[in-house]
Amino acid sequence: MALTKSDIVARIHELGFTKKKSVDIIETLLEIIKSSLQTSEDVLISGFGKFCVKNKKQRRGRNPATGEDLLLRERRVVTFKCSGKLRKKINGLG
Repeated sequence: MALTKSDIVARIHELGFTKKKSVDIIETLLEIIKSSLQTSEDVLISGFGKFCVKNKKQRRGRNPATGEDLLLRERRVVTFKCSGKLRKKINGLG
């Protein structure tokens, strides 16, 4: 089961914020992250990880359903690299 935006809002609400304020906090945070990534800025959250925008070159691909060859256009993708602290916590070491 995935942690959803509404789950995060509920957890912030439990800290004593109003429901509306909790939604505003999450929406503002996500908008800041999205606008930074849109301008190719990296987003580094200490102790959590780093979101980066990478440029992918045009390349040949294949439609797996039909087997048809096609050309994939150049595009930008978001990558995430977790911090050492997060990696340790996930693996039960921290």
